Amino acid sequence: MLNWFKKTTLLCAASSASIAIGATTPTTSNYDSQALFAPLSLPNSVNAMRSGAGKPGPLFWQNQVDYSLKASIDTEQDILSSKETITYTNNSPDDLTLLWVQLDQNMYRKDSRSSIASQWRSSNFTDGYQFDKVTVIINNKHYDADFLIDDTRMRIDLKNPLAAQGGKLQLQIDYSYKVPGTWGGRTAVTPSKNGKIFEIAQWFPRMAVYDDLHGWNNNPYISSEFYLEYGTIDYTVNVPKDYWVVGSGELINPEEVLTKTEQKRLAKAKKSEETVYIRNKADINNPDSRPKDDQRLSWHFKMDNTRDVAFAASPAFIIDGAKINLPEGKTALAMSAYPVEGIGSTKWDRSTEYVKANIEHFSTWYPYPYPAAINLGGHGAGMEYPGIVFDGMQDKDDLLFWITAHELGHNWFPMIVGSDERRHAFMDEGFNTFIDVYASDAFNDGEFAPKRDGEYAPKGGNPVDEILSVLADNEAPTLMAPAEATDEKYRHSVAYFKSALGLVLLREEILGPERFDPAFKEYISTWAYKHPSPSDFFRFMESAAGEDLSWWWRGWYLNNWQLDMAITGVEAIDDKHGKGTKVSFKSNQKLVMPATLRVQYSDNTHEDIRIPVETWMRTGTPSVVLPVTKTIKRASLDPEHKLPDADRSNNTIDL
Repeated sequence: MLNWFKKTTLLCAASSASIAIGATTPTTSNYDSQALFAPLSLPNSVNAMRSGAGKPGPLFWQNQVDYSLKASIDTEQDILSSKETITYTNNSPDDLTLLWVQLDQNMYRKDSRSSIASQWRSSNFTDGYQFDKVTVIINNKHYDADFLIDDTRMRIDLKNPLAAQGGKLQLQIDYSYKVPGTWGGRTAVTPSKNGKIFEIAQWFPRMAVYDDLHGWNNNPYISSEFYLEYGTIDYTVNVPKDYWVVGSGELINPEEVLTKTEQKRLAKAKKSEETVYIRNKADINNPDSRPKDDQRLSWHFKMDNTRDVAFAASPAFIIDGAKINLPEGKTALAMSAYPVEGIGSTKWDRSTEYVKANIEHFSTWYPYPYPAAINLGGHGAGMEYPGIVFDGMQDKDDLLFWITAHELGHNWFPMIVGSDERRHAFMDEGFNTFIDVYASDAFNDGEFAPKRDGEYAPKGGNPVDEILSVLADNEAPTLMAPAEATDEKYRHSVAYFKSALGLVLLREEILGPERFDPAFKEYISTWAYKHPSPSDFFRFMESAAGEDLSWWWRGWYLNNWQLDMAITGVEAIDDKHGKGTKVSFKSNQKLVMPATLRVQYSDNTHEDIRIPVETWMRTGTPSVVLPVTKTIKRASLDPEHKLPDADRSNNTIDL
């Protein structure tokens, strides 16, 4: 990435006089200081659940969901069957007369809302979930619940309300579904040279979130993102014995599903700084490389403090791993699983190296909490789940590094910090892209830096300029627009890039790393495994970093305002306050930012002076008087091109 932030100091010198000059600027301006700096009312108000400091309040609550799943895959018919037990704890202050359950696999039905409305619609379909009944267990009593399936939602009517503040019940659901082919995208069965690759995600009925902001969050799923509760998920996957399974969480029974050789290799990988092969190319299609007893094996995994799990299964996998070094001497396992199609010195041979380095880097923000981090080379959906990500078996070079880093970064946003990514994609994709930027800088002395996403920033371009067309587009959505209401034309440029750039600008140009970094780290720690809203984030950063940022939230997040700051004049003055140089500015657009003013002198020296945002609080045509009397030959605003200024032609005056 570009060197986004360089510390500047106010250097004052006194010598010879300067001369006055004017610059041509537009005669009209869209700037209104009273609008930009007006008191800001955030979307969610302060109350006992969420404090004015952006933290969980004294009455904050969150419901908990634990899952037990016993799944089996018919690898001939591509059908997954499972027995599910959901343990639901109602910590809310409300008695619940009904429950809502998400049925993501129903999006693949021909009559689903997704099939009709989604921009990603397909001509292939399944019948979605198949099940006959739902059993409710409460106070050791069982009954068959009345339920209604509507698209990707199931409403379960309870005979008696589930008590507030700790009421608990269980739901038992037996179900099956046809695994989509490669057209399934995020969950699919994909052919490879040595067998099918099952990428299994969004595979079990999951409880909708009931929270203090919206009650039940039960909108139909149309292939966008997720909002899920936290808990423990214990699951087993039964597959033919020649299949390997990699999944979210910790493998509980390696002695039952791995050979002695594989167990030794796995143990070695957990302690190795270098990549160790656990299952190599020679093991594929070799019967001696798998346990010799049963025809099918059940792989048992468990994951705590998680909102979801996913897994992949195939006889075609090469498996390798290495140790991840975490803060306070803790470790985790970096692992990659991919078919022979991924072999190559610039391809998946380096995947575990990328996993290890990125998890270690991201852990400087908040320690990685899970026992393993897995990169799966399969269909290539580029999709994230807790502890495992799905990428493409043909990915290579910088693309493989960037997509690995990006998908793994989602373990922090939204897997650890559980924002509502269905409503607020910028808190998911944007926050994650932000930490990607620095991960690219950190890896192997910047081997793949700067972080670039080809959709918005071709190599060689300045990232801050790539956002200019979006800011100038009257039809572009704001960062607060719901993810599912954002046209694909703007999805990447707004939710990913504008959001990430907003944090880079906040860190590098508005607050500085010394204030931003501790605040952002504390935000992650405070909201780990909880559900913050945008209002919580805005309040938290202001309180922790010590800055009123209302103008920034208003212009960059709540609106799509442009920035165009100009220098209109440089004039020598001599009045009762003394001699100096007056520099005059003008804002032609609605947004302003703190900026660096570089004054270059006739003796070929220069100094950088920070012009704070408060300069613009009363007027759109401010002037600042500098205690400078040396001869000036040039004055430049934002000389290092750090800001997304719409018109840089008015940023410089040559004398």
